[in-house]
Amino acid sequence: MAERQISPVLKQVLELGPTLAFFLIYLRIKDNTFTIGGTEYTGFIIAALIFVPILLAAMGILWMMTGKLSRMQVFTAFMVIFFGALTAYFNDERFFKMKTTIVYGFMATLLGIGLVRGQSYLQYVMEEFLPMQPEGWMIFTRRLTLMFAGLAIANEVIWRTQSTETWVKLETFAFPAVLFVFLWVQIIGLQKYLIEEPDTAKD
Repeated sequence: MAERQISPVLKQVLELGPTLAFFLIYLRIKDNTFTIGGTEYTGFIIAALIFVPILLAAMGILWMMTGKLSRMQVFTAFMVIFFGALTAYFNDERFFKMKTTIVYGFMATLLGIGLVRGQSYLQYVMEEFLPMQPEGWMIFTRRLTLMFAGLAIANEVIWRTQSTETWVKLETFAFPAVLFVFLWVQIIGLQKYLIEEPDTAKD
């Protein structure tokens, strides 16, 4: 099924909205304790559990409007559901925090496997949106592999050494901002490898 185009603003709201909603819900109930079925749960765990249906609803709307979800979106949704379930079952917020490490670590490992094989899996995913020479894709992939590995390590250090509130703030704002700036800098820096599309407007 061909992907249908929607407003970029709406797309960003659907993709980033659930994480922001989690942040706002956490701030609202972080100091509360909830008793469900005789078991006490912290505000963080309840916010994490509420986040799961919000994320799935946003992805469902995105899929209905565009007819497509990326592999990364599907993988992230699976990880959120899986680790959300572990968090609730064991009543342990560490599982939800580890999710971020595993997602970033998985991406670093996947891209690293491609590099060992002399391939850029990143090119396979993004080539349609960013035409670039193979050499450029290999450079981009090596750098992004290191970035994902660095974010995975950073997440482990932060959730193990900092407060839950600090982790939530960094998870919501700092990690996405760092990754966005990194990608933007790389695209600018790799301009010489970009492939210009032929000008078909000339008579």
